[in-house]
Order: sequence, then C-alpha cells, then structure tokens
Amino acid sequence: MTRKRVMINTEKCIGCGMCGNVCVAHNLEIRNKKAATIMDSCILCGQCSAVCPQKAILMIDCGDGQVEKTEENRLNPNDVLNTIRFRRSIRNFKETEISKDIIEQILEAGRLTHTAKNMQDVSFIVLDKEKKRIETMAVKVFRTVKPIVDLFSPLARNNKINDSFFFFNAPIVIVIMAKDKTNGILAAQNMEYVAEANGLGVLYSGFFTMAANASRKIKKAISIPKGKKAAMTLVLGYPNVNFLRSTPHKKLNVRYM
Repeated sequence: MTRKRVMINTEKCIGCGMCGNVCVAHNLEIRNKKAATIMDSCILCGQCSAVCPQKAILMIDCGDGQVEKTEENRLNPNDVLNTIRFRRSIRNFKETEISKDIIEQILEAGRLTHTAKNMQDVSFIVLDKEKKRIETMAVKVFRTVKPIVDLFSPLARNNKINDSFFFFNAPIVIVIMAKDKTNGILAAQNMEYVAEANGLGVLYSGFFTMAANASRKIKKAISIPKGKKAAMTLVLGYPNVNFLRSTPHKKLNVRYM
C-alpha cells in the first residue's frame, strides 16, 4: 500500500521557497538550495504543490489529479450579495427532475470544500428512489415525540406533521455526513451556491438531520458510517414559488476595534 506523502523532484526544484511560505505545518525548508521536508508529519493539504511554479512537488496517494489555473476567476461582489439577499428556503417544488450532471456539480462543490486540518471527512447520500421510505421513517420518529414538544411550543402545536413533512415532495435530497459537523455545514453552503446557480431552490432540513442522528433505524437505513454523523440535509428542486423581494433583516451589528 502506497504511503501518503509529499515528494519533491529536486531536479525541477529551483529553491524559490514559495512552498515553505504557504506550508501550514511549517514542514518545508530550503536545504542546499532545494526544498526539503523537515519531518514525516504533514496534514497533506497540497498547498505546496499548488503554489510551486516548477511543478516540482507531488502529493503521493492524496487524491485525484490537480487542475491547472489558466485565468483569474473573480465573482462579482454585488451578484454574490444579491444571491444571498434574495435566497429563500423553498418548501414548494415543481415535479421537474434534476439532471444527473447538475447533481454531480452540486456534489463536486461539496467534495472540493475546505475542511479543518484537511480532514476531507465529508461524504454524501443522495436520496432518490428510497427518499419516500426514509422520510416515512423520520415522520414516525417525529410523530412520537411531537405531543411532548407541543406542551412547550405553540409553534410546534401549529405545525402538522404530514407524510411530506421533511422533503416537501422535492425530487432529490442530499444528506451530508462528516466527522466534524462544521466541515459538513461548510460543504452545504458551497453546494447551495451551485444549486442556486443552476436555478434550484434549497431547503436546509434541520429536522431530518435531527431525526437521522437520533434514530438507529434511519442511521442503518441510510448507512451513516461509524464515526460520522449527519451534519446537514439539503432538500433540492426547482421552486414552484416566485419571491418578488427580499425579507426584512435587523440592522448590521458590528464593532470595529
């Protein structure tokens, strides 16, 4: 089995030191005018290989091939702000199917998301054919606990749990799993941007995420790996509602120090 590691081609290396400047683990130095690792300990983030002008650094057994950057791609700040400003949680979806290409784009956004300590611990379950069966299991869980919750929450009392309580008849649901929940949430955010860019509506289903983590039957049914938990669930589909304006928000609360 190949050992994951950083390998430096000293014939290509020009000793510029750029790799050491970006090394998070401070594990690279210039020795005899060539880059060299200091010790075996490394988080294998790949920053060094991404910055090297000579392609002298290889990441051995650390994943798929790297993509060359051929131009600067900058998002328009106002477009990004408006995407956030007019974004709404969607609970009313069209029956239109989502193409496989778009689903793969959304999953790719999750896969490429940065993770703490380069854990790359995020994985995904796409609920399609089994979506209704899994939702039925979650509905059963919530109906069991609802009478207790109703005692404390008027909002819960007004919320009826029907058979499509979690997924609202959306065509696709993606459960995001991770060892570190924050990594899964970061992936969800990036995936939402790609979904929005493709004209999809998104709902973050915190309720289903709770049910998935609380129910052994659901964990087993969707095969959540040991050591991971559901970090977030994205309900996806083409929206069947058109919001005409943004919603009110509190004023900015910030201190500059």
